[in-house]
Amino acid sequence: MFVFNGVIFLAGAAILGVGVWVKVDSSSLFAVLGKIENAPPELNQLLNVGYLLIAVGGVLLVLGFLGCCGAMKESRCMLLLFFVIVLLVFLAEVAGAIVVFVFQPLAEDLISQLGEKAVEVIKNDYGANADITGLWNATMEGLDCCGFYNYTDFLDSPFYNNSMTFPEECCLIPGCNSANVQISKVSGCLPKLIKLIDENIIIIGAVALGIAALEIAAMAVSMSMYYQIGAKKR
Repeated sequence: MFVFNGVIFLAGAAILGVGVWVKVDSSSLFAVLGKIENAPPELNQLLNVGYLLIAVGGVLLVLGFLGCCGAMKESRCMLLLFFVIVLLVFLAEVAGAIVVFVFQPLAEDLISQLGEKAVEVIKNDYGANADITGLWNATMEGLDCCGFYNYTDFLDSPFYNNSMTFPEECCLIPGCNSANVQISKVSGCLPKLIKLIDENIIIIGAVALGIAALEIAAMAVSMSMYYQIGAKKR
């Protein structure tokens, strides 16, 4: 019981940490998309994933603590409460996993549809708005990409109009422009983001399966202890 709940507690702490990082870290493409005006309402579901991770991580932390206390004090009430909460979390995770796998193609399609608005933000604000400029620079550096589709997204932007050059992340040499034949071949952030989603969805699925198996084992052990303690007290 200690082993199961110790792992659950650590998993909850890790998930909680990731959720906090997602919400605190503003230097990501999700933060850029969140600043787009008149964006589709479905985008909020994609941007609120940090809150979901924080909630799941917090629940797992409480579960780990509750399971350990129930085992130490041999409290049938705490063990039963532990079993019920784990069962509810397990059912929620199963439903969530189904939603994630169904939502994956929708998320990719939604991000693709936002291309026009993302490019519009670049052309209107990149080089003029410090927040937008900083977010795009951090995104391009982190994903090793240039613009939403490619370097041409920056044409007619305040940055390009003032300097007649593209951002450093788009250039093989400093100060490249549309007339420079050594313009970078770096791809846009759209394909990089879709690739990131595809790669991470497999990891998330594997982790979810591992946590689900752990939860099933924890429920079995908690019920076994519940009946053993009941038999001892008789």
